[in-house]
Amino acid sequence: MENPREPLVVAVVGAGAAGTLTAAALTDLATDRGRALRILLIDPAVEAGRGVAYSTSDARHLLNVAAAGMSAHPDQPDHFLDWLAAEGIPARPGDYVARCHYGRYLAAVLDAALLRAPDVVLQRVPDRVVGVGDVSLRQVGLTLRGGAEIAADAVVLAMGLFPPGTDWAPEHMRESRRFVADPWAPGALDEVRADARRDVLLVGTGLTMVDVALTLAGPARTLHAVSRRGLLPRPHVLDPEPAVPPPEPADPSLDGLRVAVRAHVRAVQRAYGDWRPGVDGFRPHVARLWQGLTAGDRARFLLEDAAVWDAHRHRMAPASSRALNRLRAAARLRVEAGEVRDAYADRDGLRVTMRDGTQRRVGWVVNCTGPLADLRRVGDPLIDALLDRGVVRPGPVGLGLLTDEGRVRSSGDTAAPIWTLGALRRGELWESTAMPEIRAQAVDVASRLLSQTSPPPRRPRPTDVMGLPLSTTPEAAGVFNDGLEKVMLVQSGAEESFRWAAELDPGFALAHAALALLGHEAGADVDVEHELSAALQAASSTADDRERSFVDVLRARVRDCRGEGAKALLRHVAANPRDALAVGAAVPTIAFSGATDVQREVWHLVEGLAPAYGPHWWYAGLLAFVRLDQGRYDEAAGLADLALDVAPSSGHAVHARTHVYYETGQHWQGLRWLDPWISVCGRQASHRAHFAWHAALHELSTGDLEAMRRRYVTQLAPPLVTGMRSLVDSASLLWRARVTGAWPDSLPIEDVLAAVDEAVLTRPESAFVALHSAVALAAAGNLDGLGRLGAHVRASADPAMRDVIAPVCAGLADVVRSDWASAAARLRSVTADLVRVGGSAAQREVVEETLLFALVNGGEAEAAAALLDARLDRRPSPLDRSRRMQTGPVTS
Repeated sequence: MENPREPLVVAVVGAGAAGTLTAAALTDLATDRGRALRILLIDPAVEAGRGVAYSTSDARHLLNVAAAGMSAHPDQPDHFLDWLAAEGIPARPGDYVARCHYGRYLAAVLDAALLRAPDVVLQRVPDRVVGVGDVSLRQVGLTLRGGAEIAADAVVLAMGLFPPGTDWAPEHMRESRRFVADPWAPGALDEVRADARRDVLLVGTGLTMVDVALTLAGPARTLHAVSRRGLLPRPHVLDPEPAVPPPEPADPSLDGLRVAVRAHVRAVQRAYGDWRPGVDGFRPHVARLWQGLTAGDRARFLLEDAAVWDAHRHRMAPASSRALNRLRAAARLRVEAGEVRDAYADRDGLRVTMRDGTQRRVGWVVNCTGPLADLRRVGDPLIDALLDRGVVRPGPVGLGLLTDEGRVRSSGDTAAPIWTLGALRRGELWESTAMPEIRAQAVDVASRLLSQTSPPPRRPRPTDVMGLPLSTTPEAAGVFNDGLEKVMLVQSGAEESFRWAAELDPGFALAHAALALLGHEAGADVDVEHELSAALQAASSTADDRERSFVDVLRARVRDCRGEGAKALLRHVAANPRDALAVGAAVPTIAFSGATDVQREVWHLVEGLAPAYGPHWWYAGLLAFVRLDQGRYDEAAGLADLALDVAPSSGHAVHARTHVYYETGQHWQGLRWLDPWISVCGRQASHRAHFAWHAALHELSTGDLEAMRRRYVTQLAPPLVTGMRSLVDSASLLWRARVTGAWPDSLPIEDVLAAVDEAVLTRPESAFVALHSAVALAAAGNLDGLGRLGAHVRASADPAMRDVIAPVCAGLADVVRSDWASAAARLRSVTADLVRVGGSAAQREVVEETLLFALVNGGEAEAAAALLDARLDRRPSPLDRSRRMQTGPVTS
C-alpha cells in the first residue's frame, strides 16, 4: 500500500534542545507549506528536549538565563512563563528556574506542534548513529548502533555538546576508577556523592564546575577547583540594564577588537555602574566579528582570550553564585589557578601533583573542563565516519563543521542533504550554543531544508523497526513503530501509539492486532474482541503472510484454549524470528506456563533467536535474562550493559542488570545504580513499580528499613500502583517486610486488596498470579480467601496450580493460624518445584522467606540456620547475616 502524498523523510540526529526545536520547526513549516513529512528523531535518551544540558534532575542546577529570555518562540516572549504557570511552577520573568523544567518544556513545544500537523509523523528512534552508508544528492544512509540501517531524504546533525576531553589527565589518573571523565554521563557522580567524606578535585572552573560543586558539596569534604586561570563564571544580576550596543570597531583584527571591547565595557561601567550591558551589547555582532578574524587571530583568541570572554559572557544564575560564595566562605570550596601535572592512585584515592609542585590527596577527580569542541578529537563514530568519507569538513580552527548557511560542505563537488546547527556551527559563528541562537538556527535550517529538498519518489512498503514489511501507509507505520519501540523498551504509551496507527489507517491489521494483544496479555484498556475482529477483517484483504499469521495466532490465544494459542505463537516465532511483537509475547507465555521444564524452554527459545538478531540491544536484554537464570552473572551483566549503552531506557536490560546486582549480593551498588534510573529513565517505564520493588528489596537486604518503608509509601502504595502490579509488587513486599520483621506495625494491605479485582485474588488463571494472590491474602490474614483460592487451584487443569500452589495456600493458612510446624512442612515440600510457577527467583523467594519465618517461630533453629547458610552461600546479605547470628551455632 502506498500513500499518494509520499512524505519527506528527515532524520534528526540528537533529541536535545537543538534537535527538538528543529523537529518542531520542521513540523510547523511543513504544515504551513502543505508538505507531508516523516521525522526520525534519533537519540538513546528517553525523552526529547533534555540532551546534556537539561537532563539533570538536580533542582540546584539552574538555567543560566532568566525565564523571560527562554521562550522557544521568539514571537511569543512569554511562552515559557505561560507554560511554567500552567504546570504550577511559580516563576517571575527575572527568575532562574531549574533546568529540569526546561527539558520538559521543549518536549511540550514539540508535542504541541505535532498536534497541529496532520501530515507530519514523528518517530522516536532510541538508538545512536554510528556510521554513514550511501550518500547522494537526494539521500543519506545512516547506520545505527543496534545494526539497523536508515535511509533519509535529509539529515540534521543536532548532536549538541560532546563530552569533555581527557588529554590533559595523566595516564594513571585516566585509568583510575576514581577519575570521572564525564560528569554528565548517567550515574557518573553517584558514587562520588555517596563517598561524602573524601575531598574532590574539580578540574575546570566554568559552568560545569558550578553544577558539579553544588551536587557534591557536603559538610565533611572540601572541593578543590582548579583551572589554568582560576576564573569563575561571573554572576547575572537580578535587575539587569538593557544591552548597550558598541560602536563599530575601527580595527577588526584581534588586537583591535581587544581595544574596542575593553573601551566599550569600561564606558558602560562608568555610565551604568555595571559592565554586563556592555558585554551583552556585542552579542548581535559576535558572528560577524568572529568571521572577520584571520585563522591565526581565531587561534590566538582561543588560546589567550576565550576563557576570559566565557567567564563574562556565559554567566551563572545569581542563586548559584550565592551558593558558591557560601561554600567558599566555609572553606568547603577552594578555587585557584593551577594545572595537573601527575597523579598516582593509592588505597585512599589519588595523590595529584600540580604544575607548581604542590600535591593534593583527594578521593576523586572530576573532569569539569567543559565540552570538547575540536571535532578531530571528540571520537564520535558518526563524526569520524563523515570526516573519513569526506562528506563533511571541519570548521575554522577545528571547531564544528564547515557549512553554507547550515548545510554542510563536503570535500568534493557533491553537497549532501545534511544540515547542522548549534555547537557544530561554533567554528563559523562562535556564539552558537545559547537558546536565542539555537531557536533561530532551528527555524532557518528547517526552512532551507524544506526549500532545497525535492519531494521524494514513491517508496516501497514501509517496515517495522526490525525491517519487516508493514501493509500500511508510511505515516501509520511510523506511529506503529513508536508503539513497538515502547513495547521493546518496556515503556508505557504503546497502547496510544497503536490506537493512533489504527486511526491513521483503519485497514492496518497489525495495529488492531497489537491493541488486542495489549488488552489480552497486559490488561490494557482495550476492547479486545472489537480490535481482534478489525484485525481479522483487515488481514483478509491487505495483510501479507506474516501479518495474517500473527492475527491468526492472536485469534487462537483470545478465542481458543490457551494451549493451542501458545503452540501457534511458537510456530509463528519459528517462522518469523524477527517479529519482535510475537517474540515479546512468547517469552512470558513460556515463562508463566507452569510447565515442568519452563526454564529450559525459555532458554531454548531465546538462544535460538541469536542468528536473527545478532548484537541488537533488545535481544541482548532478553539474552541477559537467560544468562541470569543460568547463573552466568558476568555474562548477564555484560549483555545488559551492552544493551543499555545503546538504549539506556531498555526495560529488559535494566531488569536483568538489577537482578544481577541482587543475585550477587551487591545491594548497595545495585541501589546506587537503580535509584537514579527510576528517577530519570524509569519515568516512562510501564513496570516502574517493579523496579521500585527491586530497590526496596535492596533496602530490605541492607537493613535500611526506614528507606524501604518510605519507598513503599512514595512509589508502591495504591493509588500510585493498582491492578496486577499492586498484587505482584506491593503486596509481596509488604508480606516480605512482615516475615522479616521489617514492618512490625499493621500492614496497609487492605488498600492493595481494594486495588485488585476479586476474580484475580480467588480465581487467577496462572500459577504465578495465584502465588501472589495467596501471599496478599495471607498478609491480610484472610483465611476464607485462602480457602477459596485453595479450592480453585486444586480444581485447576494446570499441574503447577495443583502440585505447587495448593500446598503454598495451605502453608500460608498455617502461618496465619501460627501452626508453624505444619506451615514449615508444607512450604518445604514445594521449594524444589517453585520454578514451575514462573517469574524470577527473586519473586519466588517470598516462599523461602515465609518458610524461614515458620522455622524460626516454630523453634527449629537448626533448620533455620541451615537454610540461612545455604542462602548466604548463594549471595551475601546483611539481613541474612544478621538473622544467621541470631539463630546461634548449629549443633551436630
